[in-house]
Amino acid sequence: MNSTLEQRIQTFVQLGQALQLFATKQEWPGYACGLTEEEFNGVNDVIESAFTFNGWFTAANVRQALSAWANELTADKLTAWTKDHSYATSPKTIAVICAGNIPGVAFHDILSVLVSGHKLLIKLSSDDPILIPALLKIVGKFENDFELNYSFSKGKLENFDAVIATGSNSTAVHFHNYFGKYPHIIRQNRNSVAILDGNETDEQLEKLGNDLFDYFGLGCRNVTKLYLPIDFDLNRIFNGIFSFQSIATHNKYANNYDYNKAVWLLNNEDLLENGFVIFKEDKNIASPVASVFYERYENKEALLQHLKNHENQIQCIVGNEFIPFGNSQCPTLSDYADNVNTLEFLMSLNA
Repeated sequence: MNSTLEQRIQTFVQLGQALQLFATKQEWPGYACGLTEEEFNGVNDVIESAFTFNGWFTAANVRQALSAWANELTADKLTAWTKDHSYATSPKTIAVICAGNIPGVAFHDILSVLVSGHKLLIKLSSDDPILIPALLKIVGKFENDFELNYSFSKGKLENFDAVIATGSNSTAVHFHNYFGKYPHIIRQNRNSVAILDGNETDEQLEKLGNDLFDYFGLGCRNVTKLYLPIDFDLNRIFNGIFSFQSIATHNKYANNYDYNKAVWLLNNEDLLENGFVIFKEDKNIASPVASVFYERYENKEALLQHLKNHENQIQCIVGNEFIPFGNSQCPTLSDYADNVNTLEFLMSLNA
């Protein structure tokens, strides 16, 4: 990649400006956005049709993901993120195996590779086959010969120097077996939790609904487990999240709700539910879609030690002393999946 870091940053700043237009459903603003009217409308078509490839990818969820990226792709944030790293003088080819649980979830890896000056070999997820190509096509309008910096692999991955792969616990085993001889980052299942202390305001409990329900709860940063004080009244949470009830109108979500409820009732499990989410007391961290596990605690220090002992299962923690309520799905550029610094990994390849 012949461009300088400053040029690459400016390219992604332009992308961020374009994504803000799509996130807010703006009309084509003219050639100043860097896209023709036909190109601009083509991106909107991709946003509106994403659900035909993945029923979870509603247009609203896709635009929410684009908005999150638009907020991060600014000159100040990109410069601060990249300033303490050295960059590729002899570019390597990095294979990125994409996840597809929420819209464009692999874009952080893709951005990291491209901004670091390496080349990119992309294995798309079958659950997210059109958003990443659409984003890269936009970037190509802002940088000459950008298409030389990346390619897509449709078959067996070949001719690469390092790997970044994201998948389930079972696929991670296969990734380690196959890619273990290469420099690699291999990620597997993680979920997020919230620790309530009883001092939460009604507004905070409403924002907790975002942590639970954004992207239908499918992201690793979505809260799937609540830790509650012994005397915490669950009705406060039900009241707080009531405004999210329309989530049950989504067919796939509703099917999960009905299925999980039926299975647990057949097993005589104790449940609390309100028509759109099931609360179940359970020691596990990862709850099925349309449900939330909860557990009571008496000693906060003991709870924190317990979570530290299981940190390989936890992506992030929401709470008064942690990530603010409502912000679990608003990661910054420096909030790395599995807490592995992707830029440092990519820089190490220069040695």
